[in-house]
Amino acid sequence: QVQLVESGGGLVQAGGSLRLSCAASGRTFSSYVMGWFRQAPGKEREFVAAIKWNGGTTNYADSVKGRFTISRDNAKNTVYLQMNSLKPEDTAVYYCAAGRYKGWISMTPPAYDYWGQGTQVTVSS
Repeated sequence: QVQLVESGGGLVQAGGSLRLSCAASGRTFSSYVMGWFRQAPGKEREFVAAIKWNGGTTNYADSVKGRFTISRDNAKNTVYLQMNSLKPEDTAVYYCAAGRYKGWISMTPPAYDYWGQGTQVTVSS
């Protein structure tokens, strides 16, 4: 049974940093893309960043480029999202997701098969 467990969310002031973790288990993810999405109240779930597990190719939403960094630790089966220079508009529930790599890194939720439970990130102004 595939499990994705996020951690690391919390309350931080604008300009601060947080690192989210996603511990993955239940299968081999070498042919998968691992993504981070977020959803603010009243808004649709949106793409944040993703990484191809095998090879490390990454993709970022324009809104987080230069501020967020996605990475993975193969030995720990864990994906990270380092978030720097946080802004109040980054406030959302952040979700980890996994989907099969099909030749490109998808930015749409339907391309991802497995989801974590989410972790709250709140950035105060």
